[in-house]
Amino acid sequence: MDINYELYKVFYHVAVTLSFSEASKQLFISQSAVSQSIKVLERKLNQPLFIRSTKRVQLTPEGEILLKHIEPAMNLIRKGENQLLEANTLNGGQLRIGASDTICRYYLVDYLKQFHLAYPNVHIKVTNQTSIECAHLLENGQVDFIVTNYPNSGLSNTQNVRMIYEFRDVFVANRDYFLLEGKISLQKLQDYPILMLDRKSTTSEFLHRMFQRCQLDLVPEIELSSNDLLIDLARIGLGIAFVPDFCIPREDGQLYVLDLEESLPARQMVVAYNENLPISQAAKQFMDML
Repeated sequence: MDINYELYKVFYHVAVTLSFSEASKQLFISQSAVSQSIKVLERKLNQPLFIRSTKRVQLTPEGEILLKHIEPAMNLIRKGENQLLEANTLNGGQLRIGASDTICRYYLVDYLKQFHLAYPNVHIKVTNQTSIECAHLLENGQVDFIVTNYPNSGLSNTQNVRMIYEFRDVFVANRDYFLLEGKISLQKLQDYPILMLDRKSTTSEFLHRMFQRCQLDLVPEIELSSNDLLIDLARIGLGIAFVPDFCIPREDGQLYVLDLEESLPARQMVVAYNENLPISQAAKQFMDML
């Protein structure tokens, strides 16, 4: 049944106030327009909705049934409108972020704390995936923006990228198991067990590319999805771990950074968002903080 929403809106205000004149004031329309709208709705539904008298207005049993369904719908619409307005004032709404476990732990936590203290009514949702998988979340509109390592093969041309941090990747080992004096080449490293992130990560893409430039094959001993686990395994002597420098504990008597002959280029941590999609006020504020 094709009934204009405005007719239900007029019905709701009359049903709640039980007054045509009061409803006209709330709706900013004339009393005759209110009366005409109710007549049209009754005709379309083929049911009387109000009992009219000179002294008062009453709902018919049919009108009471309709109000039970219209009232929750009106409340939901009002709630949705309020949430949108609150989101624009940072007094509500949702912030959806995609980031790897490493970036969340070593970089984002402090910013999340600052943002939550400043805007406690904004609901924060963080999705943990690898940087490449985060790019796919962004492409599908499942997050407002991502914080990712760069370069990232998953990012497309529609995504705007801002650099927020520069870092370097290093090889770390336990002195008691792998004490390599002086500079060491990537070719020589092939003789040792290398621990690194799995193929779905930007870090793995980067290191494989560095070995290929030197016409070398990289065959890691262990591939994991966590830099923290790689550091733990390097600490107990299972191999030499390749990790971003910001993950390494500052005071660690067992681990040391190997001195490479080849100079590995720095990488960036970036915030990326889809410029073809609208950005919420909460997302803009958080990205500005970064």
